[in-house]
Amino acid sequence: MTERNGVRVLSYPADGPKLATDRDAVDLIAQTFDHRPDIVVVPAERFDEGFFTLSTRIAGEIVQKFVTYGLPLAIVGDISRHLEASSALRDYVRETNRGRQVWFVADLEELDTQLERVAQR
Repeated sequence: MTERNGVRVLSYPADGPKLATDRDAVDLIAQTFDHRPDIVVVPAERFDEGFFTLSTRIAGEIVQKFVTYGLPLAIVGDISRHLEASSALRDYVRETNRGRQVWFVADLEELDTQLERVAQR
């Protein structure tokens, strides 16, 4: 657990079980309870490839678990190849990044920018 811009951030490493189902998301969320983070950071490579194909509904199911538990999620890493392949994913990322619940960011510097933006509201 670290603090960034006054926000308690729980970051998971890139190695570890893939998030491929809503059950995987619930298992990960359960691990956060003792830490009480303000946001959870998960590297993009921890997500199953199907997550980035919106028609699989994997992204929606996983994101919905974080929303249900009131736990903001930041997906950190280079997803440019997925964005290039899907205009639907580009739209989804653009819309989620406008909100407060789910962000797709390239790195921790971009996460800091998002945290600052939300703090100014």
